[in-house]
Amino acid sequence: MPLFKKIQHDSHTQILVWSIVESKSDLLLGLNLTKRSLNRINGMRSELHQKGFLSVRHLLREAGYTDHDLFYTDDGKPHLKDGKHISITHSFTFSAIAISDYEIGIDIEKNRKKIIKIAPKFVADEYDFMAEENVIEFLTVVWGAKESLFKIHPDGGLLFKHHLPIEPFKLSDKKTRGWIKKDNFYEVYQIFFEQLDGFTLVYATN
Repeated sequence: MPLFKKIQHDSHTQILVWSIVESKSDLLLGLNLTKRSLNRINGMRSELHQKGFLSVRHLLREAGYTDHDLFYTDDGKPHLKDGKHISITHSFTFSAIAISDYEIGIDIEKNRKKIIKIAPKFVADEYDFMAEENVIEFLTVVWGAKESLFKIHPDGGLLFKHHLPIEPFKLSDKKTRGWIKKDNFYEVYQIFFEQLDGFTLVYATN
């Protein structure tokens, strides 16, 4: 399947989304994978995860990169050899990457009822402005926003409920702001979100 969606956020940042409908063998076609990537795929028990991993490599190719342009630091964060920032996500039948000249974090999640049950683990003041309708979508935006911020923070050790407050928003806004507040790190980021066929796409940037 071709690229599902491309968002040119501005001249510095692009978002690419893939809808995973191919077989694993089809996704392997045309990819030149590093030995590290081949080892990672072989170590994955879930074909769903393998397909997510491979679809991300197709997104890299859409953006003009190859698997050889991508590397990971010891903290598990992805980087591009040309110095641009990259963030990666996949969930079930969607994957997405964000590439930017600036710090960037991205998350895509399937809208599922189970998020209501786990919400007390990551929602704090956000309950104060939660609407009665579309609760699943609202909570998924909050989770995706905090996950995106988590991917930006350089040192880890963040508690979603306490260190990553999200400012009030409505789903129709399609944007809000989120903070990273931990020790001496105190910064605000722009949050953008939208719905894609039962999934929520969220990304955070300066």
